[in-house]
Amino acid sequence: MIIKRIYQHKRIWSLSNERFEAAVALLAEHERRNAPTLLVGIARGGVRLAHHLAARLQVPATFITARHNPDDTIESPATGHVTVTDIPTIDPAERILLVDDVCGSGATLATVAGVLAVPATRAATLCRNVGAAHHPDAWVWDVADWTVFPWETAPPDVSPRPLPFPHRIRTRSEP
Repeated sequence: MIIKRIYQHKRIWSLSNERFEAAVALLAEHERRNAPTLLVGIARGGVRLAHHLAARLQVPATFITARHNPDDTIESPATGHVTVTDIPTIDPAERILLVDDVCGSGATLATVAGVLAVPATRAATLCRNVGAAHHPDAWVWDVADWTVFPWETAPPDVSPRPLPFPHRIRTRSEP
């Protein structure tokens, strides 16, 4: 089963380190009120975000590996099948903030949250594809094209456009 995401094919976005740090600050400020006790970063894209948010929120971080795309090719189709490995043992009383770089279809976030089975789990991402069926609780940018993150390398034949400077958090109730 192929999961639909929206790609307008107008551009490739890029996220600079400066804008990444600004987004981390916004997410930390927003999530502080929810008092997470543990951050869970989805490897690979959520690892750096988890480290930075955990430092700002002064809570520990752990990591889980989940793979949805068959490869890292730009605009590769999501299969609908998420493989989860390296599952940490987590006390069900924890208040988890589950983080990833992008919510493409929502399948990875939904699958990982189900595998962790911790009732007090919130999800936050840097980007959300506008076609995602499942929304994180908080995100910074809505995107309708591929995004290259600071820990990734853009293909040599692509000139990515920078994402705009972040000014607010989007939520399920205030997209």
